[in-house]
Amino acid sequence: MDWQLLALTFGTVFVSELGDKSQLATMSISGKSDAPRYVFLGSAAALLLASLISALLGESVAQVLPTRALKSIAAAIFALMALRLLVFKQDRSCFSRSNDRPT
Repeated sequence: MDWQLLALTFGTVFVSELGDKSQLATMSISGKSDAPRYVFLGSAAALLLASLISALLGESVAQVLPTRALKSIAAAIFALMALRLLVFKQDRSCFSRSNDRPT
């Protein structure tokens, strides 16, 4: 096992995720939830799956798409998610705390 590569990858991803949109989204959902344990499990599973896909497809995608095109696609998807959060009213029933529910 290549411990140096493992440590480098862990350190790089950990530092880059601090304050990242996924961490902010997790904090936002957890703050509105009665079950932060499930928020953690869902967030951790999503990060694991995204990392697996990135590791498996990274080299082949880089050969097919130029870096600029890949960054443009990622920026467009992020902009659409931000627009959805800002513009559209969302049903918060699955996030609401018990004291926020109508009596």
